[in-house]
Amino acid sequence: MNKKIITDMCDSTAQTKKNTKRLFFWGVVWVLATAGLAFGPKNLWSFNTWLTIIAVLIHIGIGLGMIRAFKQYLLGLDELQRKIQLDAMALSLGVGLVLGCSYEQLEDIKLIPFQPEIPHLIILMSLTYYIGIILGNRRYQ
Repeated sequence: MNKKIITDMCDSTAQTKKNTKRLFFWGVVWVLATAGLAFGPKNLWSFNTWLTIIAVLIHIGIGLGMIRAFKQYLLGLDELQRKIQLDAMALSLGVGLVLGCSYEQLEDIKLIPFQPEIPHLIILMSLTYYIGIILGNRRYQ
């Protein structure tokens, strides 16, 4: 192989690892911020309005950082990996939209006795996304 091609492949792999670590960091920080926003008002600051507003703004800011890290991650991937990611995201969005709308209606039509919650939808979409990544990688091996 050409030395330039090998160097480019190594640089690409190193950049992908760096982008993956950055995305992981932002994902963990966002999950922690989400937990802080969910439990902080009740357990830490007794629903103080200003502290809650600050927590919401911090949560949004960290979420935007995570989105930026994900965009950098995607831009650093090769075409095949981007296709796998796009297919997995499309699957996740479709399943989330279709099943989320149906799930929301279940309480209205008295098939479930509880209020549907957003975290249930997030879990469903996350699992669907990961399954899509696994299936996509298997398809193109």
